[in-house]
Amino acid sequence: MNRYPFNLGISPINWSNEDVKELGEHYTSSTILSEMKSLGFVGTEMHSKFPSDASELKNVLSEKGMQLVSQWKGVLFADKSKHESELEAYKKHVLFLKSMGCKVVVTCELGGSTIGDPRRDSNVANVKPLTDKEWKNMVEGLEKAGQICKENGMTLVYHHHMGTNVENPEEIDRLMETTDPDLVSLTFDSGHAYYGGADPYEVLVKHYDRIKHIHFKDIRQDVLDEVKKGKISFKHSIAKNVFTVPGDGIIDFKPIFEYLLKQNYTGWAILEAEQDPAVKNPVEYAQKSKDYIQNTFNELNNKQNV
Repeated sequence: MNRYPFNLGISPINWSNEDVKELGEHYTSSTILSEMKSLGFVGTEMHSKFPSDASELKNVLSEKGMQLVSQWKGVLFADKSKHESELEAYKKHVLFLKSMGCKVVVTCELGGSTIGDPRRDSNVANVKPLTDKEWKNMVEGLEKAGQICKENGMTLVYHHHMGTNVENPEEIDRLMETTDPDLVSLTFDSGHAYYGGADPYEVLVKHYDRIKHIHFKDIRQDVLDEVKKGKISFKHSIAKNVFTVPGDGIIDFKPIFEYLLKQNYTGWAILEAEQDPAVKNPVEYAQKSKDYIQNTFNELNNKQNV
């Protein structure tokens, strides 16, 4: 029996990476979903290998007893000239997720990023900082996108992410300070928070009122040290297995879980580990982490009942 208040799902990137395509490219959607089911998960996020047609996707997920929780949407709002086309594409994205029963839209600005800005070479290693004007454009676009979400009974949850212009604690703070809380919420990602130089617990507590979606991932400190010392790009750090599942890395999740229990967070928390599945078996690591999460909450619940 689960003793945590939230819904625990799992991401398909544990099997097949979306930023570094060669990692897990042999996995099929059927295998991924079957293994998720075998682990007892019922919620997942979208993957490029899943059917893009809503009816077909519903059938595929239904067969496995799964439901779609959300899907990543990269945007280029920092470029004001792209607002019209970006918002049109965003609305289609929202309507697709709405038809799938999703409540949140994971959103990330890709302007100047190393992970998907089509105007930059795919091999660039450094983020191109946004000017104040571009930041203002981004905020304007995010709020318009948030309004689209709101009109459809959904919530825009911004994903702070390495390789983008919102990756460190100061940038997360700035995003929260400059956006309308009624239109822009936050995806809390423990792994990206730590990688970006923040204490994940402090980010969680400071911005909890804005957090409507969670990604749980951990960090291998020795790999992160190597990455920072060698100035290795974010994409290459994934291939080096800088990320792992909660309970297998450096992050202390106990205070994070205790805070979520205290706040009675009832949204979705998605288990992630962007690592090489040929080296780190997705099923083994997911089960290990699921057991760790359950055991930690057992301890916290027993502590509360004493």
